[in-house]
Amino acid sequence: MDRTKYLYIGMDIHKETHTAVLLNYLEEKLGEIKIKNTLQGFHKLEDYVLKQKGELIPIFGLEDVIHYGRNLSIFLLDREYPVKEVNPSLSYMERMSYASTRKNDTWDAQCISAVLMRRSHLLPDANPQDYYWIMRHLVNWRNALVKASTKLMQQFHEQIQTAYPNYKGFFKELDCRTSLTFFEHYPSPKYLEHVSEDELGAFLRVPSHNTCSTNRARKILDLVAQETSKERDYQFARDTVIQSITRQLRAYQ
Repeated sequence: MDRTKYLYIGMDIHKETHTAVLLNYLEEKLGEIKIKNTLQGFHKLEDYVLKQKGELIPIFGLEDVIHYGRNLSIFLLDREYPVKEVNPSLSYMERMSYASTRKNDTWDAQCISAVLMRRSHLLPDANPQDYYWIMRHLVNWRNALVKASTKLMQQFHEQIQTAYPNYKGFFKELDCRTSLTFFEHYPSPKYLEHVSEDELGAFLRVPSHNTCSTNRARKILDLVAQETSKERDYQFARDTVIQSITRQLRAYQ
């Protein structure tokens, strides 16, 4: 690879804007531009580079090609520009190699461009694969759901413990479909006052697919009877909270 034939464009990538610094093989700065992280901004970058390149061949270096820099890398690759992925540790070492260190977008882009100029033959080609991109988003989304569900389950325990002190004896798993359906329809004991074993058993058969019926209904009603207490003020509001939590838990599942 003849380094003298290339225009080295280092890109400092951010969420909303990118900064580009153009260097030649002598590390002379030939230009600088800041663009928005939009298609219009990418066209602006390309137009600027084409005006500055002269006889040189543009080659781009990006630290990030799968996150904020993904759209730009795809844009450049679609136009058949060579795009290299610059490891952030390399640009960091470049920045720290100077006696007086600086930290701003322009200097970061220039350090990336300098690394690109010296190591372009060693740097990997940018390869923003959609599979890994979408998998990362799915994993992050699942982790967020699990975290929210765990916190919500803690609130659920707190709420139903007040209404049903013996609630842990109702079902083996509190977040199963049968349990959530039960507590949504019977958020406090007052809803069970005139419900018979057969009626409650018939209700439980549907969400449990016939694994819970009259025996489970009898057990629940017996446990409720052991803890009968006077209804407290604002019970309706607490019932509403429990019903809302059950619906949210089902949505997270």
